[in-house]
Amino acid sequence: MRLTALLVLLAAGVTVRLVTASLGIRLPPGPVRRWCRWVVRAAGVRVRIGGEAVPAAGVLIVARHVSWLDVPLLAAVRPARMLAKSEIRSWPVAGRLAARGGALFIDRDRIRALPGTVARVAGHLRSGHAVAVFPEGSTWCGRAGGPFRPAAFQAALDADVPVVPVRLRYRVPGGPPATIPAFVGDDTLARSVWRVVRARGLSAEAEVRAPLVPGPRTDRRTLARAAETETGAPGDAVLAGTAVPAGDGVPRGGVTA
Repeated sequence: MRLTALLVLLAAGVTVRLVTASLGIRLPPGPVRRWCRWVVRAAGVRVRIGGEAVPAAGVLIVARHVSWLDVPLLAAVRPARMLAKSEIRSWPVAGRLAARGGALFIDRDRIRALPGTVARVAGHLRSGHAVAVFPEGSTWCGRAGGPFRPAAFQAALDADVPVVPVRLRYRVPGGPPATIPAFVGDDTLARSVWRVVRARGLSAEAEVRAPLVPGPRTDRRTLARAAETETGAPGDAVLAGTAVPAGDGVPRGGVTA
């Protein structure tokens, strides 16, 4: 039943996006946020979104990467152009949705293409768009994670826009961070989706942290480290009312979140 609801909702989303794109209609963010929340809920996952308000202008949204659920969960916070690996373009349904949704695809095997990608991202940020990035560069199980790669943060510096870290957590009642939604290693998308829709009591949490506003002496590595801290160490509980040092030259709007 859950799988059917999820597939119907995804098919409806693809259809609406194709029609609106062909007519040159841009969907307002409100319906997009609601639809993305419904996608996560259709998979049987309860959703909780809290924390700071995301600025309405150009902003780089960053989070740790665990699951395919991360994408609609982040878009439920604020719809954004997703920086995605080029392989996703060939995925059934999800690839078409990503392309129609304005995803910016990056070929990770072509290092020489990186400056051009950074320039494209900066251009969208300057135009007032939100761009979402998973700076670890790959999915992790949710109880371990990788360092944030600094390249995408250069785009925020070039465009002079804030970085908004979002803490994502998946949980089951009374347990540690859940690995059920993790999409890692040799796992297939179909197996991962099936595992999620069969789970019981799974919940997803997205906590928006205070924006990281680059200062005049901020470099991309400093910004990446600050965002890495704000998104939380893998396995941490979602914290509220806790101040976290943002790093030298990275003043924050509202030091606590």
